[in-house]
Amino acid sequence: MRAVIQKVSHAHVDVIENDTDITTGKIQSGFVVLLGITHKDTEADAYYIAEKITHLRIFEDVNGKLNLSLKDTGSSVLLISQFTLYADARTGRRPSFSNAAKPDHACKLYEQVADILRSQGIEVQTGQFQTHMKVTLCNDGPVTILLDSYKEF
Repeated sequence: MRAVIQKVSHAHVDVIENDTDITTGKIQSGFVVLLGITHKDTEADAYYIAEKITHLRIFEDVNGKLNLSLKDTGSSVLLISQFTLYADARTGRRPSFSNAAKPDHACKLYEQVADILRSQGIEVQTGQFQTHMKVTLCNDGPVTILLDSYKEF
């Protein structure tokens, strides 16, 4: 499971329905999380990513140090499904998305991550799974972090 986390001062996501933009999620201070799920991901990956998101200390404390988490600041998450995080563009010019999970598996784990975050007391707004979306955000810092439940450094 992969998550691109952007610390934002505000963000919202719109889905397009009958040529009309409809806002499905909106937050002020917090994280926009682009979440990609692969076919081998399990509930353990969902818990790992959700726990990391909840406790990631990338908000400034009174000394200007990145030392506070979502829980510490009462900030929110705008969670967006993003199968393209598993694109493979190493060969050719058109990316392959064969590493992305099938929609039924991905949706289940996407919703599980949202539920875990909510159970931690985090306000979670979402896009709409398997829909064309427009995400608008103001990256604060800028701070952008990549999490991967499989990556070893």
